[in-house]
Amino acid sequence: MNIENLREAYGRELLAIARKDERVVALDADLCGSTMTSLLEKEMPERFFEMGIAEANMVSVAAGLALAGKIPFVNSFSVFAAGQPYNQIRQGVALPNLNVRIVGSSCGLSDAADGATHQSIEDVAIMRAIPNMTVIVPVDAEETRKVVRASLQHQGPMYIRINRSSLPVLTDYRTAFSIGKMNLMAEGSDVTVFATGIMVYQALQARETLAKDGISVGVVNVSTIKPLHQSEVLKFTKNIKGIVTAEEHSIIGGLGSAIAEAISDQMIPIKMVGINDQFGQSASSHEELLDYYHLTPQAIIEKVKILLMSYNQSNLT
Repeated sequence: MNIENLREAYGRELLAIARKDERVVALDADLCGSTMTSLLEKEMPERFFEMGIAEANMVSVAAGLALAGKIPFVNSFSVFAAGQPYNQIRQGVALPNLNVRIVGSSCGLSDAADGATHQSIEDVAIMRAIPNMTVIVPVDAEETRKVVRASLQHQGPMYIRINRSSLPVLTDYRTAFSIGKMNLMAEGSDVTVFATGIMVYQALQARETLAKDGISVGVVNVSTIKPLHQSEVLKFTKNIKGIVTAEEHSIIGGLGSAIAEAISDQMIPIKMVGINDQFGQSASSHEELLDYYHLTPQAIIEKVKILLMSYNQSNLT
């Protein structure tokens, strides 16, 4: 299985679309070496704006550029891209429905060494609560490239969440990507796991283990967290016994909440794998934090088995 870095894929694709479309510009908050907008800066310095450590001002400038007909890509670490300029995003970008792309790099716990201040565990909740905002979490480098390309045709603001780590490539150029659509990664008849980002790979690993116990699990890649359509969810929940959601984000306001909202009028049990109501912390590696916060195949396995146990008990009574 190929391993590829999402940040590098993003930076290269941003440059590629900028070569084809003169409306594309990039703004960065003194992190271009990490967010990989440095690739665009090197080739097209006139279309790169170094804004310093001032995300709020950066978003306001991006709004002005959008009003002038540009398609600005605003770049910072996820925790700062979503949190620092919240008011500017809400009032200056989302309310007038401008074509600004806010790209949050080093999402989730992936900035392991820098600890809680740099780890975004609530960014999806913040951004999906804002009207007009589209929220995308690419599963791998290939899908990251597709998201960047698709963003050119999208009308309105968009938040793109990019993992810092190099991750397995689970899709290829033939895998369709469309904003608002979910992709079935593996079929199953007992439980469907709706996963996003790095947790899609964890879910696929859990599926292999559960299959040895005779448990059939489907895995769905949810790269569009918002809009999240009930019809998309229900496509993958026919005749199943329950749903598990998996995300590298707080269980409050993220994918699990979105799926629960979508099935609120359905009689489908649901369990969530995610970060409980707590901050991150420093660690020697991303993997160490995934283990500590139970963002693992084993955590998914346990939730699936709890669902099936409850289902079997209810049928006995």
